[in-house]
Amino acid sequence: MNNNELSIYIHWPFCKSKCPYCDFFSRVKKNIDQDEIIKGYLQQLEIYADKLKNRNIISVFFGGGTPSLISPKNIELILQKIDKLWSLTPSCEISLEANPNTQTPTLFADLSLAGINRLSLGVQSLDDKQLKFLGRTHNSKQALSAIDDVLKNFKNHSIDLIYALPEQELENWLSQLSKISSLGMKHISLYQLTIEENTLFYQKGIKALDEEKAAQLYLITEDFLNSQKYHKYEVSNYAKTNFESIHNQTYWKGLDYIGIGETAHGRLKLDNKFYAITNPLQFEEISASEKAEELIIMGLRLKEGINKSIFKQICGLNFDNSINQSFKNDMIEQKLLVETSTNLKATKQGFLLLNYLIEGLCN
Repeated sequence: MNNNELSIYIHWPFCKSKCPYCDFFSRVKKNIDQDEIIKGYLQQLEIYADKLKNRNIISVFFGGGTPSLISPKNIELILQKIDKLWSLTPSCEISLEANPNTQTPTLFADLSLAGINRLSLGVQSLDDKQLKFLGRTHNSKQALSAIDDVLKNFKNHSIDLIYALPEQELENWLSQLSKISSLGMKHISLYQLTIEENTLFYQKGIKALDEEKAAQLYLITEDFLNSQKYHKYEVSNYAKTNFESIHNQTYWKGLDYIGIGETAHGRLKLDNKFYAITNPLQFEEISASEKAEELIIMGLRLKEGINKSIFKQICGLNFDNSINQSFKNDMIEQKLLVETSTNLKATKQGFLLLNYLIEGLCN
């Protein structure tokens, strides 16, 4: 663990349309002054640079919303600013989320030239009926075309898929996984459909696949992707060796990051104090025990689990004293948790009850 490392999240809140399952903050707005918004982002970066000198930037992530709506020239401006303020090393992972409906003949090539070296494509499904249900504005043919373009322009790439849709059958899901894995994507993020309160699906009374069938899909997914040389390194993420997301591991391992944009947030350790940051640049100090709880919540999502030594390095507290030992022992006996001399982690079955395990350990 290097205390000098820093990740940067750039949030672009605008989308072409609002998906009925999405509960993230986003806006559907056609006429925006993109250059003016980018100017504000550059100013925020300057303010952070005054507070965080001599940091090693390990990742930059353009998320959203739909950040592939940002012009490549503005992407380049942001990266040039970061390079000027901190310097970007060749090993820095620079990711951008894109949707197939934003693809143009040269967009992905232009993004690569602008400095993006990892492209995350929000395909969500290769089934046209499911894409329509999910409110996506692309079809499977456009999705496959976008994937082909990504593969041509990037060595590091990821794809998002949603599963456990109402009445989804195992055969349909495995067919999509087989197709995606055959194309050679280096990273796959798989999200189980959940119906959140502030979504159109919730308002319409849409119900997700029942829990037992969803659990079956989850377990079979891991087995199938393992057979295709993708390993699960986080509850929802699979990768070829050496293609795990550096940026997302910043969150899961409780490391330092800043957020740029209207609703972006961050976490920092400064002068041995912990801060939760919300924009516009509001620093709220959090206690060591609050940081410890965050490390448990996020760390148990990882296949490797929580490293006790690193836990103490980050928050200064002893791991064993920070969790419910009685609950932990019960879960080990039930084969939902595994403990070694260095780590505590969920088992394959434990990942199905992750929220339950986290809540129990923190109480």
